[in-house]
Amino acid sequence: MHPPGADTVLVRHGDLNTKSTTVKRYMEGILVENLEAMLDDRSIPGDVERRWNRPLIHTSADAVEDATAAAADTFGVVSASACRTVSTEKERILEALAETARAHYDGGAFAIDARRATTDLPYDSDELERDGGNAVWEAVEDEFDPEVDLEDPDLTFGVEVREDAAFVYLEAVPGPGGLPLGSQEPVIAMVSGGIDSPVAAYEVMKRGSPIVPVYVDLGAYGGVDHEARAMETVRTLSRYAPNFDMRVYEIPGGETVDHLVEEMEKGRMLSLRRFFYRAAEVLAERVDAHAIVTGEAIGQKSSQTMQNLAVTSRATDLPIHRPLLTRDKQDIVAQAREIGTFSQATIDAGCNRVAPDRAETNARLERLLENEPDDLFERAETAAKHAELVDP
Repeated sequence: MHPPGADTVLVRHGDLNTKSTTVKRYMEGILVENLEAMLDDRSIPGDVERRWNRPLIHTSADAVEDATAAAADTFGVVSASACRTVSTEKERILEALAETARAHYDGGAFAIDARRATTDLPYDSDELERDGGNAVWEAVEDEFDPEVDLEDPDLTFGVEVREDAAFVYLEAVPGPGGLPLGSQEPVIAMVSGGIDSPVAAYEVMKRGSPIVPVYVDLGAYGGVDHEARAMETVRTLSRYAPNFDMRVYEIPGGETVDHLVEEMEKGRMLSLRRFFYRAAEVLAERVDAHAIVTGEAIGQKSSQTMQNLAVTSRATDLPIHRPLLTRDKQDIVAQAREIGTFSQATIDAGCNRVAPDRAETNARLERLLENEPDDLFERAETAAKHAELVDP
């Protein structure tokens, strides 16, 4: 819902405001580039104007809602509003509020939320809210009895006054927040086709790190469907990063999985994860990535107890980031639905079928090494060198 004549999207960011002026200016530049890429990828007409604190998307009236949705999908954006732009003269603002009320206010309680970014005006925010409320009231009082509720209104009329323009809007569509994608270093994201890994990848993207997706082919224990689900989740994530390379590095792991199943019983799943991490580390050197990201959470699976996480992490010198570490499964599933990766990820991960009948929940590295193949890391390094880059 937006005011009549709306053709501008007001973009708000949050964490950028905690940065120094130099860093904030740098990150705002990245944010503008990403907004432009989102519009282009979705064939939405519009130009992005770089403004301090508030980038603007100038578009057509019939595309303003699509442009707002695109902005709200962009990392670093806290919220976006489809706006009608008017001059800073109070009378012009009141006229826009009255016209918006006649178009959209048809009952219930309302409120005015007015903010100004400059004190160089002949009115303050309180005066604008008071006079704006009167303008809305008078615009509809012949049709019904309006009500004012400043605590819990049914409809809020927003006004934001900047130095050279005022913006009237009705809603602020929430965005992901975080930092602009590309403002931090890239990381390896292990994707398995399950529910958790794409959510974990999304979370580090939200903090500004581009991902290098990595899928380990488990051979007979994975299969075509398993691979297809993993690739589909990456395709979904790529919608949030249209100007970044989201091709997937596919690492051959079938022979190693077969070997582990034949040679190991206790601790097999932990050795498999150690194989993953060492292969990811070798690949990270090749693509200049600085960490590994996984969808692990404490205690979600037997291989993810605190002790087991400590043992598997010893396979690499790279930091392993686990954004979902303390999250409940229901919370992860809800986020997967929200970002669009849930439907593609509702297949059991292939590694579940590798698990032995009796799971190891309290491994010790010394005992694991006694059973683990001596050439496990050599296998991982060889597999990483044979990784193929494929389109998701």
